[in-house]
Amino acid sequence: MKEETNMSSDIIDIVAIISIIIWIIVFRELIKSSKEENRRKIITLVSAGCLSTLILTILLFQNIQF
Repeated sequence: MKEETNMSSDIIDIVAIISIIIWIIVFRELIKSSKEENRRKIITLVSAGCLSTLILTILLFQNIQF
């Protein structure tokens, strides 16, 4: 059981790090001037960020022990 918990914790850590990196990239793209703004890239990054955040939320709720 402990091995399964460690693996779940590792997956949550990896998804959290990926999510943080994606959101940092989104904010950096949004800070750029509007001439450099690439709508398709921003939409893709925001979608990936939302998906990773949703996955992280689901994993965290599954990990709660009542």
